[in-house]
Amino acid sequence: MSNTEKYSLNSAKVAEATNEWLLKRGVEKKAIAELVHFLQKDYFPDLTPQDCMIHVDAVLSKREVQNAVLTGIQLDILAEEGKLMAPLQDMIKHDESLYGCDEILALSIVNVYGSIGFTNFGYIDKLKPGILVRLNDKSDGECHTFLDDIVGAIAASAASRIAHRKQAEREGVTTPPLD
Repeated sequence: MSNTEKYSLNSAKVAEATNEWLLKRGVEKKAIAELVHFLQKDYFPDLTPQDCMIHVDAVLSKREVQNAVLTGIQLDILAEEGKLMAPLQDMIKHDESLYGCDEILALSIVNVYGSIGFTNFGYIDKLKPGILVRLNDKSDGECHTFLDDIVGAIAASAASRIAHRKQAEREGVTTPPLD
């Protein structure tokens, strides 16, 4: 693009890139839906993995979420390739415990779905079930400093979306909040 061409964001391409990069990094939406089910099955026993997938898709349709996914994955890849400047390179590559920007980026996702999202995120981030075990594993040479938190945040947000919708159903509200 030359300096004279006008920039115009293509939302469909951003959404497509988000899904593509998640897959390239080994994260299928089904694995995120499994985390959502893990978070909500005790509260809603009739909840199916397919129900959870609908909510994962809804979360991933949000621009704020897409921005966080694309940003975090790019930073992980740059760290994997050794392309960041010191000391940031080592902090991200080794998932330094006092480096909290990965959690802050993930919280930008959770923030879309209210305070229950924060508690869901904290819980799943501490337990690291399902795909989070693999993403948090440092032995395979891949860097997922941002992605493990982002995936947890997507799951926490989808779980929060379910909780809000179920409450709206109980109250007979036809337009649930936090769509």
